[in-house]
Amino acid sequence: MKNYFTCCFLICFAFFSFSQTGYPTDYLSKEFHKERREALRKKMPPNSVAIFFANPVRNRSNDVDYVYHQDPNFYYLTGYKEPNVVLVIFSEIQKGIIERGDCNEILFVQEKNKRAEMWTGSRLGERGARKELGFTCVKNAIKFPNISKEFSKFNLVLFNAFEDDYRNSTRNNADLFDLVNSLKTNMNYSIDEDSNIKQEIYNAIKATDIENSANVAQQIGESLEENPKLRNDKIISEYISAENDAIRKEIKERVIKIEANPKNYDTKKLSGFMAELREIKTAEEMVLLKKAVRISAQGQIEVMKAMHPGMSETEIQGIHEYVYKKYGSEFEGYPSIVGAGNNGCVLHYIENNKMKVENDLVLMDLGAEYHGYTADVTRTIPANGKFSKEQRVIYDIVYEAQEAGIAACKVGAQFWGSHLAAQKVIDDGLAKLGIIEKGAKHSYFPHGTSHYIGLDVHDSGTYGPLKANSVITVEPGIYIPEGSDCDKKWWGIAVRIEDDILITENGPVNLSEEAPRKANEIEKLMKQKSPLDDFKLPKLD
Repeated sequence: MKNYFTCCFLICFAFFSFSQTGYPTDYLSKEFHKERREALRKKMPPNSVAIFFANPVRNRSNDVDYVYHQDPNFYYLTGYKEPNVVLVIFSEIQKGIIERGDCNEILFVQEKNKRAEMWTGSRLGERGARKELGFTCVKNAIKFPNISKEFSKFNLVLFNAFEDDYRNSTRNNADLFDLVNSLKTNMNYSIDEDSNIKQEIYNAIKATDIENSANVAQQIGESLEENPKLRNDKIISEYISAENDAIRKEIKERVIKIEANPKNYDTKKLSGFMAELREIKTAEEMVLLKKAVRISAQGQIEVMKAMHPGMSETEIQGIHEYVYKKYGSEFEGYPSIVGAGNNGCVLHYIENNKMKVENDLVLMDLGAEYHGYTADVTRTIPANGKFSKEQRVIYDIVYEAQEAGIAACKVGAQFWGSHLAAQKVIDDGLAKLGIIEKGAKHSYFPHGTSHYIGLDVHDSGTYGPLKANSVITVEPGIYIPEGSDCDKKWWGIAVRIEDDILITENGPVNLSEEAPRKANEIEKLMKQKSPLDDFKLPKLD
C-alpha cells in the first residue's frame, strides 16, 4: 500500500484541480437552477416558505461512508453537491430577515475547514456558492436555526416529511441531524403528525392534574412500546422522562400553547410542486438525459458483441459499467441487474454472481447516470448468440407488446395506456401458446410498463395524461420461473425489453433505439468481433 498521507495529498490535489482544464464543463448552468427556483416560487402560495435539505451522508461500514449523492430536488434547484446544507425559498422578498439587505432565498452551506477538506475535498463555502452557483444570499449553515425561528410568521411552511436516516456527528454542530432538529423544534414537528395516538397523548397531558402527572407519564411511556416512533416527538419524550411535577407542568403549558396555535406547515404539497416541475424536461436537461441514454445503449451494444456462454453475470455487468466510465458517467443510476436464465425472473436481481451464463437468455437492465441524469435500458439476449425456438417465441411476444406500448405514448394519453396496450399483447400471446387460459389472470407479467426517468430512475411526475417533453420507459416483460404451472419447456425463460421514450407533439421518440431490439438484429450484432475478444488476464490460483 502506498504511503497513506501521500494518497490523501493526491486525492486533495485532484479535487482542488477540478476547476482547471481537463475536467467536465457540461453541467447544468447556474441560470438553469435559478430559473427552476423561480418556477417553484410561482407555484407557492402567498406568504409561504419552502425548505429543502441535502441528502444525508450514509455509512457503508465502520468509518467508511458510501459515495455521496445529492438529493435530486436539492440538486435540481441549486447544483450544489455537498452534504449538510439547507435551501430556503420564500414566496416573496423578505425584508430584514438577514443582516444584509433583503432576499427571496437563502442557501445555508458548510463552512470552509482546511482540516476537513484535506480528508474529504474542497468545499465551496459561502464565497464559492455565490460565485459558482449564482446565489446572492449565502450563509453558514450554523445560522439556520436562528432563521427557522422566523418561520412562525408565515401562513405556510413547506417541507417534505423526514425519514430520520442520518447520524449525528459529534464533530459538526451544523450537520444534517442538527439542521433538521432545529426545524422540528421551531415548527413543533412530529414524525407522526397525522397519528391519532399522538393527539390522544397530547390530550391526556392537557387533561392531567399535576398531582397525577407522574402516573400518567408512566402510562404514556408504557404505551409507546407499541408506538416507538412517538419517542421522537420532543414533547412526549420530555414528558415521560421529566424528573418532577414542575417540569411536567411546564410541558403541559407548552402543549396547551401548541394546541391554541395550530401548525402552519405542510409535508405533502412540496413534493407535488416538484413533481410538476421535474416531469417536464427543459432543453438543457435533455442534453444530459439523452447522453445518459446513449451511453447506456452503447453499453448494451458492446456486451452483445462480447457475450459468450463462458461469461459470468458479474463480468457482463463489468463491461456495461466500463463503457459508462469510458464515456464519463459518474455513477450507475441504480444497482445493475444481470440475470441469466431463471435469475432473470427475479425482477430486481442484483446478486449477479452466476459463474457461467451458458446457453441461457441473459436479461440486462442497467442505466448510466450522467451529471445526475439517469437512463434505464434493458435488453435480453441469448448468451450463445442464437435464440432457441422457445426463447424466440417468448421474445417476439414481448417485442410486439413493447411496440404496442410505445405506440400508445402520445400527448394527452393516459399514463397507464402503454401498460394496457402491452398487457393485451402479452395476455393474448401467452394464451395462444397455452401457457395461460384465455382471459385468465397470471403473474408472468407482474409489473407496470412505464415510469418517468430523469434525476431519479423512477423520477418525479404527476402520472396524469402524458405531456410533451416528458420521458418515460416502456418495459414489458414475460417471466416464467422454474416450477410454473405450464409446460417445462418454458421454465427459466425471462425476457424484458426496455427503452426510454421522449413524448413529443409529433409522437413518441425512442431515445435508446441504437441498441438493437429485434431478435434477428441482436443475433446479427452478436456475430461481430468485440474489442474485448483479445483482452486476456492471467489465471489466478
